[in-house]
Amino acid sequence: MSSDVRFTDFKSDKQPTWCPGCGDFGTMNGMMKALAETGNDPDNTFIVAGIGCSGKIGTYMRSYALHGVHGRALPVGTGVKLANPDLEVMVAGGDGDGYSIGAGHFVHAVRRNVDMTYIVMDNRIYGLTKGQASPTSRSDFETSTTPEGPQQPPVNPLALALASGATFIAQSFSTDAQRHAEIVREAIEHDGFGFVNVFSPCVTFNDVDTYDYFRDNLVDVAEEGHDPTDYDAAKNKILDASKEYQGVIWQSEKSIPYGEKHGLDTNTSEIDEGAPEGAMDLVREFY
Repeated sequence: MSSDVRFTDFKSDKQPTWCPGCGDFGTMNGMMKALAETGNDPDNTFIVAGIGCSGKIGTYMRSYALHGVHGRALPVGTGVKLANPDLEVMVAGGDGDGYSIGAGHFVHAVRRNVDMTYIVMDNRIYGLTKGQASPTSRSDFETSTTPEGPQQPPVNPLALALASGATFIAQSFSTDAQRHAEIVREAIEHDGFGFVNVFSPCVTFNDVDTYDYFRDNLVDVAEEGHDPTDYDAAKNKILDASKEYQGVIWQSEKSIPYGEKHGLDTNTSEIDEGAPEGAMDLVREFY
């Protein structure tokens, strides 16, 4: 940990290939700022990403990183954190990666409550594959593959997290730079699984859920005097489909991270050279 790290220290020398105006730029900047403000540095940070426009975020950030496969970023992040509890682990993905093929992993990562942060760049569209409806797309959202809309209700990721036993649920807007960074910072500082769904508009394929739409419709729960430790109040916000909320919506005061609960506080990532005694004999039994 260091108090001298700046968010620019997390910038790699690789230039992002996202579309100009993509919300992922702001999402990433907020992640880097929050990491620096919490005293982390690139040498103790591990970024795990899935597949989609968000998938190369580990390439654009200077830290340890792994670009995983579709929907499988969370189990990798879980393994990294449990193997080396000293690392600050941040998992990043998109709404398709996290709430479609990765939905099962999302549910179980939430309920395990491993002490890491999950950032989802929710643009309500499949951007990398050129504009299909995603799990969070509106039921009437017209695309080339759903000309009459998906005709099914969108996934509510906050409700899914709450039902799975989440201890920290938040939502932010990528272009609200200061507020977004504050929310991510709170997720990092939370003792347990910090989940942040980030509205990260796609300027190429989604002309409905735009920057202007969110600016006009976002309601910050902090400005309403919301108490994030009040479960019933949090549930009401999460299930309120009439508004788009920003801020920390739910945070359990009784959260005990998985590692602490099970006594997993030892760094097991360092492996002695050579195979363990008898390992090759075991392998030969199966070949």
